[in-house]
Amino acid sequence: MTAQPDHWIRKMAKDFGMIEPYADLRRRAGKISYGASSYGYDFRLSNQYKIPDLTGIEKLDPKRIEEIHFNDYRGRCCLIPPNSYILGRSLEYFRIPRNILALCQGKSTYARSGIIVNVTPLEPEWEGYITLSIVNASPVPAKVYSGEGIAQAVFILAEPECRISYADRKGKYQAQKGIRLSRV
Repeated sequence: MTAQPDHWIRKMAKDFGMIEPYADLRRRAGKISYGASSYGYDFRLSNQYKIPDLTGIEKLDPKRIEEIHFNDYRGRCCLIPPNSYILGRSLEYFRIPRNILALCQGKSTYARSGIIVNVTPLEPEWEGYITLSIVNASPVPAKVYSGEGIAQAVFILAEPECRISYADRKGKYQAQKGIRLSRV
């Protein structure tokens, strides 16, 4: 497996719709960077959020997520309560080729502010908007910004290509259009 350089990512994004919308440049004055990087792509946070209402909740159970009420919110930024989390989604829509795996990590700008961005791998032939769990590990409210960089996807070429892809398995998060809660 080898990481793929920015010129390959640009070609895949433009010729095959791997990343839509695609941004070439990374730095923008007064904004958290996004766009093509050396071996990946810094993707943006959309303006759509789900904020859990944890009032009266004694425990979180991913097998019973329907027991939690999530408030939908749209805005230019979102405040995350202290020691809590929200769900967000990528601004970009991804279509991962059959011979590629993408690993995602939160941006250091947020990490240095106590914000942890959790994203699972983007498997071969998965497509959709990325659902993000954004955790505020600090004891005070923390702000995230819509339309700005939130995390980086690093693309890894796999040889040989996978025998069974996410699409072949008919994965439960395939082609998600919005923020998707956990499913079992």
